Amino acid sequence: MKAIRKTLDALYLAGGIIAAVFLILILAIIVAQMLARWTGQVFPGATDYAGYCMAGASFFAFAYALNHGAHIRVSLFLSALGRHRRWGEVFCFAIGAIIATWVARYAIKGAYWSWKLNEKSQGLDATPIWIPQISMVAGTVLLAIAFWDHLIRLLVSGQHGMLNANRAE
Repeated sequence: MKAIRKTLDALYLAGGIIAAVFLILILAIIVAQMLARWTGQVFPGATDYAGYCMAGASFFAFAYALNHGAHIRVSLFLSALGRHRRWGEVFCFAIGAIIATWVARYAIKGAYWSWKLNEKSQGLDATPIWIPQISMVAGTVLLAIAFWDHLIRLLVSGQHGMLNANRAE
């Protein structure tokens, strides 16, 4: 079990690192676009690429943020439940796991059909749209894994394992 725990935590950390890399790429694209303007050149698709990186940063950060208790939580409501708080948390994690799994399924389906139909972006770069969609697919799958992980831990041990969950309470 410790090997699985280490693997999952490493996976969430990798998602956070990838999100940070996407943020650095946004900065690099903005700087490259500025340099291109100053030299009279054109950087086709820069705005689109920055948008793709923003989506990648967001989706890869979701699981990392969930694992660290950084998502908006319903702590006030859960605290009001008193001794039934655990069941409230089970309900919240179960709903989150189901919704994240549903979103991941449709993200995979959407990227598959974008690839199959050879969809291109509408920008000057005409990027095959399935390429930036991969970050959404990977991020939503990682988020679904994180929700199921926390739900199962809560059901088995009574602790959901959020690293900073009690920080705001």
